Amino acid sequence: MDSISLWQLLLHFDQHLGAAIAHYGALVYAILFAVVFAEIGVLPLFFLPGDPLLFICGAFCASGYLSLWVLMPLLFVAALGGSLLNYGVGRAIGMKVLARQLRWIDQAALERTHRFYAEHGDVTFLLSPFIAVVRTFAPFVGGIAGMGAARFLLATAAGALLWSVSLPVLGYFFGNVPQVRDHMGAIVLSGIVMGVGALVVANVWRRLRVGR
Repeated sequence: MDSISLWQLLLHFDQHLGAAIAHYGALVYAILFAVVFAEIGVLPLFFLPGDPLLFICGAFCASGYLSLWVLMPLLFVAALGGSLLNYGVGRAIGMKVLARQLRWIDQAALERTHRFYAEHGDVTFLLSPFIAVVRTFAPFVGGIAGMGAARFLLATAAGALLWSVSLPVLGYFFGNVPQVRDHMGAIVLSGIVMGVGALVVANVWRRLRVGR
């Protein structure tokens, strides 16, 4: 397989997973790790497949071509490792920006971002893995904003665990159901909207009770 066809395989890996399994065998686990790690950890590669890939992987687990118990920890380590890499890059850049006080950087906006992550970082990293592009840029921005390493690790690990377990399990049970497979993105997005909505309502209710 030449470099061009390999690139196309990676770009649309979710659509060619069956062919990849037939061609590479057990090596496909290493490719899956690389794709997930690169999508989350390397900013220019944010376009690599994420949610559909994990969902389809679950369907192949149900068919016996992959092992769910190998896949889930592999994906968890890949997602967490990619997030830590991106966070480290953002942290290094953020330190330099703060130290130099560059004129073209809005320091007030950076401070606001820092406060946002201080207040809502946990929720952000719990849900960001389920949103394409956001799962790539959130760790980077968290690093720039100076989010504490321990808090980032805990929140990101929780989000990576939820992502790497829920989507393959959903794919395992529903990946061969056309109605679910064809609308998987909308289903995931609806779940996120409902989750965020519940958090907003709870936060507003808490503030109202405190203001009484």
